This record gives sequence, C-alpha cells and structure tokens, in this order.
Amino acid sequence: MISGSIARRYAKALLEIGVQDGNYERIGREVRDLARAVKGSQELAIALSNPAFARSDREKVLRAVLQRLGASQMVVNFTRLLLDRERIAVLPDISRELDAMIDARAGRVAAEVRSAVPLDAGQRERLTQALEQLSGKKVEMKIDTDPSLLGGVVAKLGDTVYDGSLKTQLEKMKQALAG
Repeated sequence: MISGSIARRYAKALLEIGVQDGNYERIGREVRDLARAVKGSQELAIALSNPAFARSDREKVLRAVLQRLGASQMVVNFTRLLLDRERIAVLPDISRELDAMIDARAGRVAAEVRSAVPLDAGQRERLTQALEQLSGKKVEMKIDTDPSLLGGVVAKLGDTVYDGSLKTQLEKMKQALAG
C-alpha cells in the first residue's frame, strides 16, 4: 500500500495548492485527463515510465501530451516532478485520490448505479434525490444497464451498496425456503 500513501500525499499537496489558487477543480480535471491518457495507452505509459528511454525524450513526450490536453503550468510542473522522481506510474492513483478529496471538499459523492433496464429521466431524478437524502451530499451518478439483475437497481454510494435488484430478492427467497 506504499503507492497508496504516496498517491495520497501527492493528491493532498495538489489539493492544497489548488485551494490556495482557487482552481482545485481545474487541477483535478487536468490530472484526471492525463491519468486517463496514460491508463488508456500502454505505449504512452511505457514511454513515460520506462527508464530505458532517456529522460529528455520522456519529458518531450510528456510535454507534448500536456500541451495537447491544454494543461496549466501547475500541472505541467507537477508531472515533471513525478517524471523526475520516477513516479509517473502512480499518476492514476494520484488522480483517483485527488478526485475523492475534491469531491469531499465540494460535498459530492459518486454513485455507481446498475439497472436491469435503461432508466428514464424521471426515474434518474427520483433515484438521485433518494441517494442524496441517504448521503446528505450532492450525488453524481454513473448509470450502467445490467440485464442480469432481472429487475430493479443496485446503487453503490461510496463504500455502501444498496441492492434493490430482483435477482437478489429471488436469491434471498430461495435461501429462506431452503433453510
């Protein structure tokens, strides 16, 4: 879990700088965009983290990616620091930690919702309101369709799972009848 504590320290430092400058949301977005690019391209991840490539070449690649993403000077400096310390591979973890810290500061929580069928706008709104009441925070939902649920929804809010799926209800009935 060493990389987790390293990621938290970097994320905390970034958040503090962003709060001082009043742009922590932007920093979070830029770091998230870069982390997605690195995570989404094995070639880019290797080019940035493999010490077999000259540091100057890795820095050129990083600079080009950051320029394409329109990154601020703060994020450019931060990623150069990661490159200098051979910690670019930790970037996705830093991004995840930073997102969680930004959400906590802004009073937001992410919810991952799976439903058996696509939800209409009214259902999404009612579900959002219910989850906001449960959490006491603004909920940002990501909804996926999962026909294996048979009916209902499963919502993961932070570390808590609310399972209202027909599949789970049927499994509970089966266990009750068998036991």
